[in-house]
Amino acid sequence: MNQSDMQAAVAAAHKIVPRISPADAMALLASSDALLVDVREENELAASGKAKGALHVPRASVADAADPASADHNPAFTQDRTILLCCGSGARAALVGAALLDCGFTDVRNVGGLQDWVAAGGAVEPA
Repeated sequence: MNQSDMQAAVAAAHKIVPRISPADAMALLASSDALLVDVREENELAASGKAKGALHVPRASVADAADPASADHNPAFTQDRTILLCCGSGARAALVGAALLDCGFTDVRNVGGLQDWVAAGGAVEPA
């Protein structure tokens, strides 16, 4: 996929995956069983850590982790659970969110990048 196609895909995903502020995400996590998922790569987490309590599933692995029929299914993913996604800037979170919506998940939201999480006072833990 060339850069222009990628930018178009990200723009389309941003239109269908609602953005949630990190502060609102923190409140939702505290008051519900929402799942926070960091979709960055291992090397990114090694460099900066991850949002405290986040499940790490790299973008390329989310489809298998979310699919109950997959041998790599993670039971934390259920279609009726609110899924909050974060990454480096919000672009990958939007793409993953769009894919999850296509797979039947009903409440998927984009928290943005880890730097947004930290700026809002969110705790970080080692990966």
